Amino acid sequence: MTQLETYYRQEVAPQLMKRFQYKNIMQIPKLKKIVLNMGLGEASQNMKLLDSAVEELQGIAGQRPVITRAKKSIAAFKLRAGMPIGCMVTLRRDRMYDFYGKLVNVALPRVRDFKGLSGKAFDGSGNYSLGIREHIIFPEIDYDKIEKIKGLNVSIVTTAETDAEGKELLRLLGMPLRN
Repeated sequence: MTQLETYYRQEVAPQLMKRFQYKNIMQIPKLKKIVLNMGLGEASQNMKLLDSAVEELQGIAGQRPVITRAKKSIAAFKLRAGMPIGCMVTLRRDRMYDFYGKLVNVALPRVRDFKGLSGKAFDGSGNYSLGIREHIIFPEIDYDKIEKIKGLNVSIVTTAETDAEGKELLRLLGMPLRN
């Protein structure tokens, strides 16, 4: 069990149980998975860019990402169905907790002019999504080997039923939410 998971079970779960007055321990919200997505529109013309993105995402996540492909052709973007357009990885269990701890404690404080994350990015079901403009905030990325700064989407999926429950869960796990 990771350190964050132990903290969740010993500290966070009892606080959530008390705050929302759950009758059953299985009602307590928890992290289900974290999905990292790197969309690269220009990857269809430059395969070298896609290869570097896969390597960098693998370093960040600790798991090999899959290459995502276009579902339909779009002539205006010079895109054909089946062309590679990005990469994504789904983290669960220990890797998920490791990444969450790294995101909250190491990466987010390295963002320029960081004042906290918006509390309005919940989807109505307790899941949170955030966009990172520069993937170089992660310590695994070597600045000298970067050809292009890429963006990264992070979706944190929880078992919470409402946004209030999801927000409280992430807040107790250390997510720096503004409001």
